[in-house]
Amino acid sequence: TSGRIELYPGRNFEHALADVAGWEYLWVIFWFHLNSSWRPKVLPPRSVSGRKGVFATRAPHRPNPIGLSAVRVGRVEALTIFVSEIDMLDATPVLDLKPYVPYTDARPAARSGWLEGEASRAAGDPAADPLPPWEVRFAALAAEQAAWVEAQTGFALRARIEAALALGPEPHPYRRIRREADGYRLAVCDWRVRFSVAGRSLSVLTIASGYRPAQLCAAAAEASPTHAVHRRFRAVWPG
Repeated sequence: TSGRIELYPGRNFEHALADVAGWEYLWVIFWFHLNSSWRPKVLPPRSVSGRKGVFATRAPHRPNPIGLSAVRVGRVEALTIFVSEIDMLDATPVLDLKPYVPYTDARPAARSGWLEGEASRAAGDPAADPLPPWEVRFAALAAEQAAWVEAQTGFALRARIEAALALGPEPHPYRRIRREADGYRLAVCDWRVRFSVAGRSLSVLTIASGYRPAQLCAAAAEASPTHAVHRRFRAVWPG
């Protein structure tokens, strides 16, 4: 997923951005601005053995909702940094930027706490993800729908779906997966994704708007670009 970090003018940030383009990655320290409360124990997406203490996870539900993410630097233009490999929401407040320094920030042999007990390491590699990814396939209709959404909005919907489903189909509050009578449903922002499971392969069948038809009346669509996109989507795929 790509995006951009925009800095405020009139604060000498032009000088603060000098030399940033020479780094491949930046640490972004940001604020989980949509969180209104915190939880002492949370259920991480990788956990198959129950809840964990929030300080032993990267969950957003923290006493001080501060996030940390490594993003790839594309280019710097004036007060804008174009980045990729981001996992933040649109309009996320950025608190600080720091360079990712490989020789100090990378510790591939470090212990991984409770993750080490969730599954055996792949091929003995201490840096490997403890859970092998699930295969994610797209039916022709779902691929067409995802491409339409991306063309209309710039939102990398297919990549978001693949990232969520690569962790498996089990219902989980963070990934917003639920079982339904005819399969499973994943919620990605305002979109609803139906998928099926066979072995360790997940098949994405269809994508639908998360808005009810009554929410997408002409007045709402005129007032909100988001509603307008969903209204157009339903016009193409009314089901």
